[in-house]
Amino acid sequence: MILVVAGWSYADSASIGTIALRIVICAALLQIAYFLVVLAMVALTPKPTQAQKEDPAKVQEPSARVGAGEKLTTRHTTS
Repeated sequence: MILVVAGWSYADSASIGTIALRIVICAALLQIAYFLVVLAMVALTPKPTQAQKEDPAKVQEPSARVGAGEKLTTRHTTS
């Protein structure tokens, strides 16, 4: 995105100072947008229910989804 702004500014025959200013503004807008997306993701994460808070056993951990006898490994074995 920043390269697009820089290229557009260069093609527009803008001065080096104007190109630099546009790049800084573009970078700041990208950072703000990234922050807002992460904030929205955190805000929309489901909260534990009251029952789950009282009985932590009701919270399904990722490891609880592993099938019986299934091995967790990163190695690929060939038979």
